[in-house]
Amino acid sequence: MSKAVYIAPIDGKPGKPGQVYYPLTVRNLPQPSPQGRELLVKLTAASLNHRDLFLRQHLYPGVTFDVPLLADGVGEVVGAGPDASGQWKGKRVILNPGVGWKDSPDGPEEPTGYRIMGGTKVYNKGTLQEYITIDESEVEEAPAHLSDAEAAALPLTGLTGWRALVSKAGEKNSGNGAAVLITGIGGGVALIALRFAVARGAHVYVTSSSQEKIQKAIDLGATGGVNYKEDGWEKKLLASLPSGKKNFDAIIDGAGGDSIEKSVKLLKAGGVLSVYGMTVSPKMTFPMSAVLKNIDVRGSTMGSRKEFKDMIEFVKAKKIHPVISRVLKAQIDDLPAIDGLFEDMKQGKQFGKLVIDFSGASSGSKL
Repeated sequence: MSKAVYIAPIDGKPGKPGQVYYPLTVRNLPQPSPQGRELLVKLTAASLNHRDLFLRQHLYPGVTFDVPLLADGVGEVVGAGPDASGQWKGKRVILNPGVGWKDSPDGPEEPTGYRIMGGTKVYNKGTLQEYITIDESEVEEAPAHLSDAEAAALPLTGLTGWRALVSKAGEKNSGNGAAVLITGIGGGVALIALRFAVARGAHVYVTSSSQEKIQKAIDLGATGGVNYKEDGWEKKLLASLPSGKKNFDAIIDGAGGDSIEKSVKLLKAGGVLSVYGMTVSPKMTFPMSAVLKNIDVRGSTMGSRKEFKDMIEFVKAKKIHPVISRVLKAQIDDLPAIDGLFEDMKQGKQFGKLVIDFSGASSGSKL
C-alpha cells in the first residue's frame, strides 16, 4: 500500500473561494505499477509552495479532492516499466514539477499549457505520497551534495527562479559583474534566485520590510539591501552600487504593484524587469517614463523541461544549496505536524522552503 495526502471537502461539498480552509486527509492506495517507460519512485521528501496553501483556500484554478498534494519531491527509483531504459534503478531522482512545456523559450507548446503537479484536475500526480509512477523523461538525478530535504526544496522555485533570472533577464543583465535587485527576499523563488545570481558573479541587492531578512540575505552572499518601507530607499540603494554602476541591470520581482514605476528610477536605460508574480497587486501601471527609458518588462512563469535540466546541472556544478526554513521529519500520516508547516506559511514566518521529510523518521520536527 501507499499512503497519500489530499485535501478533503467540508460537509461533502466545495467551499467558497477564500472563505474555506480544506482539511488534510490520508488515503491508503494500492502501490502503483509502472507501465511503459514509467519509473516507480519511493518518495522520501516533499516541499510546500504557496499554491498548496491557495488550494486549501480554494483560491487556485482546478482544485480537486482526488489528486495528492504538492509539486516538489525527491525519492529513490525502486522499479521500472518494461520499456524504461534501465539506467535509473536505485538512483535518487528529483521530479520535474510540471508537464506540457518541452523546450520553447516562449512558453508551453501544448495547447493545455503548463500543468503543475499536486491537487488540481489538470495533472493527476502529486508528491505528498509514498510511491509515485512517472515517465523516465520527467526526472533528473538529484545532485549528490544535496540532502533529501534540500533536493525536495528545489524543483518549482528553482525552475521559476532560473527562468526569471537567467532566461528572462539574460546573461548580460544577470551574469558576471551585473547589478541585480531581487525584491521581497524571504520567499523560495527570491532566495533561490539570490543563490543563482551570486553563483553567476552578479552584484546582488535585496529589498524587504524586515532588517533580519536583509541581513540573512547578506549572509547568503547579497552585497546589500534596503527596507522598502523607509523613505528614500531607492536613492539609498542606488548609492550603494559598486563603483562604475549607476543603475541596476535587472530587477527580479515577485510583488507587482508599482514595480514598473519604481524600475524607472532603479534600472539602466534598456534594463530588464523580470516579473514572476504579483503578490501586492494583480495589475501594474506602465507609465510613459518607462517607455522613454526603454525599460523591458518580461513576464516569467515556471519554466520548460530544458530549463529544469539546465537549472539542475547548474546546481550540481556550483554546489548550490536551496535555503530551507524548516524541515519537518514526520510520518506522512502525521497530519497535525504537516498542518503546522502550512501554518508557518499562512503566518509568513518562513525564510526559505518548508519541507516534509518522511523517509522513515518518527513524528516530530527539526528546525
